[in-house]
Amino acid sequence: MSDPDEKKSPVKVGERINWENDDENLRPSRRRDRSPRDRSHPRSRGSLSIHRASSMSRGDPNLALPITYRTVSFTIEESKGKDQAELAKARDTATKALTDLEWHTLPTIDVEKRLTTSITDGLSSDQAKRRQAEYGRNAPSPAKTHWFRTIFLYFFGGFGSILLTGCILVFISWKPLGDPPAVANLALAIVLLAVFFIQALFNMFQDWSTSRTMSSIKEMLPEEGDIIRDGQLIHLSAADVVPGDVVRVKAGNKLPADMRIVQASSDLKFDRSVLTGESKPVAGTVDHTDTNYLETHNIGLQGTHCILGSCVGIVVATGDRTVFGRIASLTNEPKVKMTTLEKEVFYFVIIIASIMIVMITLVCVIWATFLRKEHPDFINVPTLIVNCVSVAIAFIPEGLPISITAGLTITANLMKKNKILCKSLKTVETLGSVSVVCSDKTGTLTTGKMTVSDCAIGGLNMTTEDARSKMGLSKSTGHPISQLRAISALCNALEFDAATIEAPLAERKIFGDATDQAILRFAEFVETSSVAYLRSCWRKTYDLAFNSKNKFMIRCFSSTRHEGISQTLSKDTMFDMNDTLLTIKGAPDVLIGRCSYYVSEHSETLSLNAAMRSRLEELKDLYSSHGKRCLLLARKVIKAGNVPTDTESQAYEKAIGDESKSGLVLVGLVAIVDPLREDIPHVVSTLRGAGIRIAMVTGDFALTALAIARDAGIVTGRVVDDSKALHRFAPADRVDDSVSSKGKDDGKIHAGAIVLSGPELMTLNEHQWENLTRYEEIVFARTTPEQKLRIVREFQRHSIVAMTGDGVNDAPSLKAADVGISMGSGSDIAMEAADMVLLDSFSSVVVAVQYGRVVFDNLKKVISYLLPAGSFSEFWPVMAFVAFGLPQALSSFLMIIICCFTDCAAATMLSYEKPEADVLTRPPRNIKKDRLVNWQLIVQSYGIVGVLQTVASFAMSFWYLERQGIPFNQLWFSFGQIPDGIDPDYYLAKTNEASSIYFVNLVVMQWFNLMATRTRRLSIFQHPPLFNRNTQNWYLFPAIIFSLAMAIFWLYIPPLQPVLGTTSVPVEHWFLPFAFGMFQLLLDEGRKFAVRRWPSNVLGRMAW
Repeated sequence: MSDPDEKKSPVKVGERINWENDDENLRPSRRRDRSPRDRSHPRSRGSLSIHRASSMSRGDPNLALPITYRTVSFTIEESKGKDQAELAKARDTATKALTDLEWHTLPTIDVEKRLTTSITDGLSSDQAKRRQAEYGRNAPSPAKTHWFRTIFLYFFGGFGSILLTGCILVFISWKPLGDPPAVANLALAIVLLAVFFIQALFNMFQDWSTSRTMSSIKEMLPEEGDIIRDGQLIHLSAADVVPGDVVRVKAGNKLPADMRIVQASSDLKFDRSVLTGESKPVAGTVDHTDTNYLETHNIGLQGTHCILGSCVGIVVATGDRTVFGRIASLTNEPKVKMTTLEKEVFYFVIIIASIMIVMITLVCVIWATFLRKEHPDFINVPTLIVNCVSVAIAFIPEGLPISITAGLTITANLMKKNKILCKSLKTVETLGSVSVVCSDKTGTLTTGKMTVSDCAIGGLNMTTEDARSKMGLSKSTGHPISQLRAISALCNALEFDAATIEAPLAERKIFGDATDQAILRFAEFVETSSVAYLRSCWRKTYDLAFNSKNKFMIRCFSSTRHEGISQTLSKDTMFDMNDTLLTIKGAPDVLIGRCSYYVSEHSETLSLNAAMRSRLEELKDLYSSHGKRCLLLARKVIKAGNVPTDTESQAYEKAIGDESKSGLVLVGLVAIVDPLREDIPHVVSTLRGAGIRIAMVTGDFALTALAIARDAGIVTGRVVDDSKALHRFAPADRVDDSVSSKGKDDGKIHAGAIVLSGPELMTLNEHQWENLTRYEEIVFARTTPEQKLRIVREFQRHSIVAMTGDGVNDAPSLKAADVGISMGSGSDIAMEAADMVLLDSFSSVVVAVQYGRVVFDNLKKVISYLLPAGSFSEFWPVMAFVAFGLPQALSSFLMIIICCFTDCAAATMLSYEKPEADVLTRPPRNIKKDRLVNWQLIVQSYGIVGVLQTVASFAMSFWYLERQGIPFNQLWFSFGQIPDGIDPDYYLAKTNEASSIYFVNLVVMQWFNLMATRTRRLSIFQHPPLFNRNTQNWYLFPAIIFSLAMAIFWLYIPPLQPVLGTTSVPVEHWFLPFAFGMFQLLLDEGRKFAVRRWPSNVLGRMAW
């Protein structure tokens, strides 16, 4: 928002002040008038060269969440492996196109003329419509789709290549190797081919579904900008910006298009790392600083962020015509690395595939060294091939890729419904491992809706209501409250929205910083005359925006009316019309040392003595102890001869900086309250119960931060340590065993709480940092962005760290954290840097952690469900056939039916499982130790459930043959020899029926295994599948019905039976598996009870 006086006066060119890190030393670094002079400057490290530009990968700066869930921040290294010929061509094309651009060298007036626009009024609506039709929407052209590669991966990704290979081998076994050709082999080959195509179709559907999900996520985070059209400031979608639009940018905003800067604050800086990969900020100026369009500082590039200050710019390029768009259209998409989960699955598949290869080799060795010689008629080459394919089918869980993909998509949709937007799969995976949450205070733990609750004049404290009453009773000019109100109004960059200016004060809209909003409302509240009238009495000549390093804001004014002087200054203050009024607002600890005088409650300007300094310190501590933020407001009259008359010169800028260092008149203090969100104490309690530590990281005073931390439940102890405590004990000392036993971190946790300020952090050595990060309760106060970054990195030594924040100064730490979490109301740069955006409130982080843990739990359940029947129980019939000469108890065809039909649907439905009741009472997952598939899961799936199902199925199969007159002792080591006295056709029919019985036994027992694997530790009665909204998963029952339907279809359709070697099953063999399944379920219930009751015993350690 601009000041009212700026609309009446000619457009001023802003000033530049560079502050030396944390102190206030001024550097002359000034931008000039609109008409630039050609100057050659060395390239800064943050600039974008043609060589760097042409090596960029394709990205979309206009979309916050492309299909990979996040806007890519490119680095030069990402493109090093690209084809050199392609890069050379891209460089040549980009160089020619970009060297033709001259917007940066033109005077501002010429830019306005060429684009037929006005800095003050912008484009008209009709102009905007015509240009939208001419130039199109401000969005890049869709990325080129590599259809051949995409379709190829649809078919051959996952286990597709193995399925097709098996299909081909079985076809060959049918013909020409089959003598005579076995129709069963043909049927198996056809089914394998069908599964191959079904998997490809499912991959296509999943890709389409994921694209829809991503599109909807992008729509939930639209990018908007402040655009001037028809003389009005409006919020407009970035996609609707056209060349000639006048854009206002403030700290935290993302630039919607390439723009020529025509007005800039003195501290304007941009983060161009999205283009250059270098994090050093680039200053923004009105002057052109280089003849190269890419290097000059008076061009703002699309996709970059304003991290400091503010500016006004004229859009000169949109869409593919921007620098980002030109480069993106010349290069390919970046190659996506494997996520942690993909690595886990790959690790599991490698193990399974290795065992599969060993077993296939073993089968081939047995055949080559023994069977081929001793029993040449038992297994011929076609049968050997089919058996090897059977081993492959047995070991590879074909339903796993489908289940994993479906599980992740289901989780992403569920999180989206809870207004949690995850930008990458890595975020979902990592959430389950987070052990430390570093949380910003303002806007995250608090509402961000600030109000001034108290103020102090000359050491006298009063509420805002008292201040308003005193002003109402006072008839004198220059009242101290009037002076405080005037500084509040003048040293403020915001104004009320014109559309709501007539509404009651509480309902008026203000766009901008929450602190300035509170102070502006205070200024309007305490006096009857409007802020707008007061501002009309002054003309702004200089401003320096607040930033997290300086911690203050400066605005200078010259008077246009005498009425303003009487409202702003004491009667004993001399002010001529040519003098300059310096107003300053900021942190008391930074500004108090610059103040030499103060305004008393009697409107007198007195010397600021030690007693008053002590009283002000008491008031500051009083406010802070109640969780209120304290700001100091001061002024200074600068005589005309003390500063240059040219308000746009570097000399003027330097003079203002020097004048602001001393001799200030302290007008008063204001206390700002930012209420804690109502649900925060519950959220903190829940996260702590989940083994997650919460550390508050804020820029407020230590007392303020501690008060809020106590209210939030982050600090619970009465005794709070300070930096001195870090010298008293070694990392292993003062440990609470009950805390460390939860396994929150790799190391032990110190009991108790500690509060440290930013300056204290700078003095800590490595040993002290080690002690500090082991505390259970930590509050970091008065921190800078650099210190926040250091805090995150120190925690990452032993923990998986999530960082929450919504401001510009949070962006570096959000990027560095394992999981960066931004609020939906946060700045553009914070949402860009974050991995996850909470659209609702901070309480959503509990749901996010739940789903982060649930997605990993559910994938473990899927694997645990698939392995017993789909791997272990299928492998042993083949091995018994080859090694012991028994009839193959389960045909290869029925193996593939189990893997891809009867088990797959139920496994997919496990992805819908709700969080178990103990999901937020367990410690976080240790990513180094807790693998997706560990030895405990293998023992459970193979050693317990797999053995039980295999033994029961073998028993039912051979018991049936025994009852049909085919004794088991005559089958042992028979190697294809039919027992004496048994008709071959009868023998074949009965062995086919025994195979079908084995199949039915597995199908039915898997239903009970499905109910058992729903929970890892809880009883089915604690986590029922029906009639409990928090635990139910009714999708399991349609999956069971589907499994039954598949079994009946393949076994009971008469035309299929002779071809597939299947038969109907005696009715008792449909019900006997229920007994085995119930025993299996009860056995697992007993195991879970033992794990809950005695978690440290053998069963507890074996729990998966």
